[in-house]
Amino acid sequence: MESTTAIDPARPRRRWRLTGLLRPLLDIGLPPLCPACREPVRDAGGLCATCWSRLNFITRPYCERLGIPFAFDPGPGILSMQAIADPPAYTRARAAVRFDDVARSLVHAFKYGDRLDLAPTLGGWMASAGHELLADADALVPVPLHWRRLWARRFNQSAALANAISAAAAVSAAANVPVTTTALKRTRATRSQVGLSKSERAQNIQGAFRVPAAARAEIVGRRLVLVDDVLTSGSTVDACARALLRAGATQVEVLVFARVVDAVRLPI
Repeated sequence: MESTTAIDPARPRRRWRLTGLLRPLLDIGLPPLCPACREPVRDAGGLCATCWSRLNFITRPYCERLGIPFAFDPGPGILSMQAIADPPAYTRARAAVRFDDVARSLVHAFKYGDRLDLAPTLGGWMASAGHELLADADALVPVPLHWRRLWARRFNQSAALANAISAAAAVSAAANVPVTTTALKRTRATRSQVGLSKSERAQNIQGAFRVPAAARAEIVGRRLVLVDDVLTSGSTVDACARALLRAGATQVEVLVFARVVDAVRLPI
């Protein structure tokens, strides 16, 4: 039986909010630190020069379907072999950066280190990377957590990123895309995807998502953008996309902060 306690998935519970209230006082006595390497920086949430230079933003040329960067420009509209051999349920995927050492540190600080102050920065980069997706979108749908994991983690990092993307897009006048956190539900707890192969990830997540009957009106006939922090094999977002399409969504696309480009060398 699932919990009946209402939880805002993008907002941590009260004891986490105290940190946010105390942060200005802490900054007076302690200098802000780079969230990736912990070196002192001038502005809270900013990266040091070294980490900034090592952050690999994904720009064209890349696969138009999966957003995987190409080593050379093969010409407009070219798809990767992965997109041709194993096309996903979603239409397009875009990521702000490659999932490397710096991106990994940022994700871990954000998810596990009480660094919700990073959400506007990460969300701003994501909004820039996904501007084409946002221009045509009707709503942003964060990948949901199971209620037990949400209770343990205290917030859904994907929902926090979706809110930041929506705000960044509105400020830049690029798009006005609302966030819906009720359109998709995780119906069962799954084991961690860390260390699983692509086939194991797909099997682990199978049937884990559905659109509640009460939320179908938010889905039918709409163009949606799924939001998550990291794309590894794509199993999770593909399962989410299939659930949304079965419920009547016209189109589902994917926007993440970081994506694994070399899954063998850089497992999440």
